[in-house]
Amino acid sequence: MKQYNGIKIVSKAEVSSKDELAIIYTPGVAASCLKIKDDIETSYDYTNRENSVAVISFDYQKSLKRAIFLKNTLGIDAYPLEISSTEKDKIKLVVENIEPSFGAIDLSIISKEVQNIDFDISIPVLKGVVKDLKEFFLCVSKNLFMFSYDTLKGTISEKSLQLRKMAGGVIETELTEEEQKKPVGIISDGSAVLGLGNIGGYAGLPVMEGKAVLFQELGDVSAMPVCLKTQNPEEVIEIVLLLQNSFSGINLEDIKAPECFKIENELIEKSEIPIFHDDQHGTAIVVAAALLNALHLAGKKINEVKIVFSGAGAAAIAVCKLILALGAKDITMFDIDGAVYKGREQNNFAHEEIAKYTNPNDFKGTLKDGIVCADVFIGLSAPNLLNEEMVKSMSKKPIIFALANPTPEIMPDEAKKFGAYISASGRSDFPNQINNSLIFPGLFNGVLKHNIRKITNEIKLNCAFALASLVKDEELSTEYILPDALDRTVPKTISDNVI
Repeated sequence: MKQYNGIKIVSKAEVSSKDELAIIYTPGVAASCLKIKDDIETSYDYTNRENSVAVISFDYQKSLKRAIFLKNTLGIDAYPLEISSTEKDKIKLVVENIEPSFGAIDLSIISKEVQNIDFDISIPVLKGVVKDLKEFFLCVSKNLFMFSYDTLKGTISEKSLQLRKMAGGVIETELTEEEQKKPVGIISDGSAVLGLGNIGGYAGLPVMEGKAVLFQELGDVSAMPVCLKTQNPEEVIEIVLLLQNSFSGINLEDIKAPECFKIENELIEKSEIPIFHDDQHGTAIVVAAALLNALHLAGKKINEVKIVFSGAGAAAIAVCKLILALGAKDITMFDIDGAVYKGREQNNFAHEEIAKYTNPNDFKGTLKDGIVCADVFIGLSAPNLLNEEMVKSMSKKPIIFALANPTPEIMPDEAKKFGAYISASGRSDFPNQINNSLIFPGLFNGVLKHNIRKITNEIKLNCAFALASLVKDEELSTEYILPDALDRTVPKTISDNVI
């Protein structure tokens, strides 16, 4: 009999083409999110939640041993977690708020400590011995054998829904004979999912499962989605710190601004493992690389171009900061209240800080007026905000990065029709996909391999230059400014450039 010593999180379906990526991740994943937003119970249909059990104890190895037992004997996808406090209120906080990711919680290892805790939770919580574990947990395992994408019919969204319902989500656990590194924790409160907004932890789970697929498929990194019920930043911080011994690193995901800044900064300061907010810094690295190549093609210099942003949230501010570090001098950011400038009544602390380094002309108008004669448009906001008139008002050879997902500020083919020299989006079904999947798998692979504790600005810039350099001058074109999202040389290159 095999002796299992580890667990890793793997994909239920192969990702080997852009069409498959579109079904597993964006834009297809949004359909499942919206189904769950309308009815939380459908999270059991479109994710692996129905077969997912969190095994919690005060010792990671004990949780791991129990999780291996549940998988080996019952086929349950059990996830080992260690909580660093024996206090009842801390245990209650964690158990109740990880509910969106799991179909049941196993506390049998710490049964003495939890017997008298009354959990406000709608899923089964095991506090001791029961006659039939499978029946108690109500788990249902759906495995895909000899799966073919050809069996899926309809649009990308319809295919994505079919796959998730048939498979029970897109991830599962796999037992290994060799020991594994602890997984990366993909932590989200669901407050800013893709371009769908605040749809909550339950509805955000399909995206986090999709991220876990890309972590494993592209970076050979095991990653565990943990969607939280709470959106209180203090509670999010406390939960991550209580669970940090369960993970080798933390990938924060889809948390709205300005709360995400506080969460990331405090976790970097207080935790003992690397913290990376992918929406901010993964996006920033990829956009920076794309911009370097786009400007090179257009024959423009970063310190001379006029750049406008649609959106002034977490991702936009992080992108702006990294582009400033590359040498940009003229950037103006816009949000729903117009241009961001110093002292603006609607500013939060993050807006006020970035305003010190942007909007050099103290412009106070709208995006429509501000985009006139701009060389570069970077959209990290909402669908359909850019129109023909605005594109045509830009400078010669305008560069448009419309990155709202799943529906961009302007569709790439429309942007090109209206005169864009280079058009890019976050979608895998158009040329020039600007997507974080080019960064986070390789970045975490390198961070874990080299035991890096803090992901610095120098690391981000190194990765941006490395990514841009993967497109050789003879290959560079208006339809090809970044490597393909599934180019297997990308993760290795990024991994090698974290040091």
